Amino acid sequence: MREVTITANDAGQRLDRFLKKYLCNAPLSLVYKAVRKDVKVNGKRAKEETLLAEGDVLQLYLSDADLDALTQKKRRTAAKRQFTIACEDENVLVVCKPFGLLVHGDSTEKKDTLANQVVDYLIEKGDYVPRLEKSFVPSPVHRLDRNTTGLVVFGKNAQALRTLSAALAQDSGFTKYYFTIVCGALKRELHLKSRLLKDEKTNKVRVLPEASAEGKAIETIARPLYTDGNYTLVEVELVTGRSHQIRAHLKDAGYPLIGDAKYGDRRRNAQIADRTGLTTQLLHAGRLVFTGLPEPLAYLNGRQAEAPLPPQWAFIQKELFGKEIL
Repeated sequence: MREVTITANDAGQRLDRFLKKYLCNAPLSLVYKAVRKDVKVNGKRAKEETLLAEGDVLQLYLSDADLDALTQKKRRTAAKRQFTIACEDENVLVVCKPFGLLVHGDSTEKKDTLANQVVDYLIEKGDYVPRLEKSFVPSPVHRLDRNTTGLVVFGKNAQALRTLSAALAQDSGFTKYYFTIVCGALKRELHLKSRLLKDEKTNKVRVLPEASAEGKAIETIARPLYTDGNYTLVEVELVTGRSHQIRAHLKDAGYPLIGDAKYGDRRRNAQIADRTGLTTQLLHAGRLVFTGLPEPLAYLNGRQAEAPLPPQWAFIQKELFGKEIL
C-alpha cells in the first residue's frame, strides 16, 4: 500500500482524473477498477467524481512493483529551445512561438513541441521539478496554429492554470491582438459578429449568421492600419477565441488573409507566393493585455505582453506596400 498526499498543484481535480495522470502507464480500465476496489481517500471509499482537496491522503492498495511500473514516467531527450520569452513571473509565462512549431503534439510530431520546450526550460530553471509533482505539468492555456506566430500563455502552477483556463472559457482573462495582411482595401473598422461551425473531419470551419441555431458565437474586430488599395495591413482584436476564427471571419467579410491555403483567394495567393515566397497564412499574435482575472492573478490585470514581428514581415511589407509599416 502507498499513501499519496494531495498538494496544492493536485487539488481541485476529480479523483479519476488525478489517477489517470498519477498512474500514467495504466489503461483506463485499470484506473476505474482501482477507484472501485483499490483506492481510498482519507481512509474511506470514494467515487470517481470526488473532488480532491489539499491535504487529502490517498491510500493505493496496489503492490509496490505495480505502482512503480504504473507511475514510471518515460524519459525523453530535451527539445531544442526555439521560443523567446515575452514576460514571466512565479505564476505565468508568456512566450513567443516561432513559425512551424506545434503548441501540442499531433500525429506528425509528439516530442518537439512548444509545450515540451517550455517544460524543459522550467525544469532547467528549477521552477518545475517533475519528481515532486504527482499530476501537474505546466501547460499552455490556449494554442496557435502551427504556422501562426506569436504569444502563447502558460500556467506555471495548477492554481494559475485553472484561473487562466476558467477565465478564457468565459472569453476573459486576456485580450489578444493579431497582425495580418488581407486582400482588398479595408478602409474602416469592422466589428463582426457571427457563429462558427467546425467540421472535425476536414478541420475547417464555416461562418454562419449570428441568428443561426448552429455553431458557437464569434466576435472579431478588424482595424485597418494601412492600405494601398490592393492589400491592407490589419490589427485584429479577438473578442472570442475560436479555432480559425480570424481566417474564416475575415474571409467571410470579403478580406481573406494573404497566403491562407484553407480560406484564402487561390489566385491572389499564387501571386503573393511568386512575389514573396509566402505559402501559408500571414498571422502574428503580437500583443495581449491581461484583463478580468480574479484572484490570485488579479495583479496581472492591465499588464501586457508583446512579440516582435518575424523577420519575413519586413520583406513582405516592402514587396507589397513599397515600405515597412510596422
